[in-house]
Amino acid sequence: MNDREDILNVLIQAIGEEGCGIACEEATVFKDEEGWKFMLEGFMEPWQLGHTVAEAKASIKEYSRMGFGLS
Repeated sequence: MNDREDILNVLIQAIGEEGCGIACEEATVFKDEEGWKFMLEGFMEPWQLGHTVAEAKASIKEYSRMGFGLS
């Protein structure tokens, strides 16, 4: 499993397959000079996740706990 797939799996685990639906299937996870980011359908800007895979996973879990469109 590569880093991108690992991050997507955490996204699905944090939200649940039913809650995730098409949004997770269509999610774009990428890494640029600022670190890991992801775009979900319906959002205009990418979400900053962190510089490492561990930071990205922690950010997704935190976003889902706070209900930022991920629950």
